[in-house]
Amino acid sequence: MTSGLDTPQGAAELAESLLPPLGNRWLHTQAVAARASEASAAVSAEDRDLLIAAAWLHDIGYAPELRDTGFHPLDGARYLETQGAPSRLVRLVAHHSGAVYEAEQRGLIDELAVYEREDSPVLDALIYADMTTGPAGQSFDFDHRIDEILKRYEPGSEVHNAISKARPYLGEAVQRVRGRLG
Repeated sequence: MTSGLDTPQGAAELAESLLPPLGNRWLHTQAVAARASEASAAVSAEDRDLLIAAAWLHDIGYAPELRDTGFHPLDGARYLETQGAPSRLVRLVAHHSGAVYEAEQRGLIDELAVYEREDSPVLDALIYADMTTGPAGQSFDFDHRIDEILKRYEPGSEVHNAISKARPYLGEAVQRVRGRLG
């Protein structure tokens, strides 16, 4: 399945083949893709489809059949790589929403470092879409979303620690997108 993964339609089809059994994760993914589409004016015209495709695919690493390390950004990126997805799409999935902070908590920094992180309006917009969408697709403001994640995960857990550390980085990305959108 090499063709079309960097298009919104191809990415949506792949996500739909993997995520619906995960319930709220599928609802979240659909809403993140919709939010990315709304925020696509914050990126160049040539990057809009890539942004929306990355939004559709950002959480595919949660699919049980793709689970390898248990770290969904890395598992999703590795799967996309095996499917011949474009490198930039793979890297956006690998690094969505401050993944480096959780990789550090999980001892997976070296594995994640295989995928170079781009600091770009596209990554910012992907973070914005994910960090303003609740776990069942609700529209959240940034602080509400972060607080929701911190409540959902046990203090001291890898995700709780990572989100606590990543909060300033994620908030800056969200603010940059808001600024670009006017």
